[in-house]
Amino acid sequence: MTPHSGIRVSTLVLAGLAMTVVAWLGLRWLTAGGNAVPEPGWVGAAAMLFLTGGLVIAGWQVRKVRDGLPNLAISPLRAARTLVLGQAGALTGSVLVGWYLANALVLLPDADVDSQRGRILPFVLHAVVALLLAVAGMVVQNWCRLRPRDDEDEDQPPAAS
Repeated sequence: MTPHSGIRVSTLVLAGLAMTVVAWLGLRWLTAGGNAVPEPGWVGAAAMLFLTGGLVIAGWQVRKVRDGLPNLAISPLRAARTLVLGQAGALTGSVLVGWYLANALVLLPDADVDSQRGRILPFVLHAVVALLLAVAGMVVQNWCRLRPRDDEDEDQPPAAS
């Protein structure tokens, strides 16, 4: 049995691209009806930054235990939860990047208008913060991965010749 390799970058790229296409189509339909693209709230960016920081702190604690430093607060269950949280953060970040980029792309044709250009920048900044969340999730996933032991080959029966 091979170990699970976790979330791959290609999965994140596909999720982000899928969200960009679906959101762009939906937002184009919305704006064609005369509605405006919704403004991004700064609370969302702050929440993503808070989640990114918490994720990195939790992952760093697991990494220290994985590397041999004792910490009684880190149980195997907590390490597994941190791994899942890192994977969820990576997927959420990639999908949010797609959402915010789709919003910016819908506004892009009117970028020559000052008021619209001012609306594009917050979406780009939110996309950057979401990208940080995705990267942090991938880093934490890597930190939670167990390294192969040297004695794993000894558990295998010798190959017949």
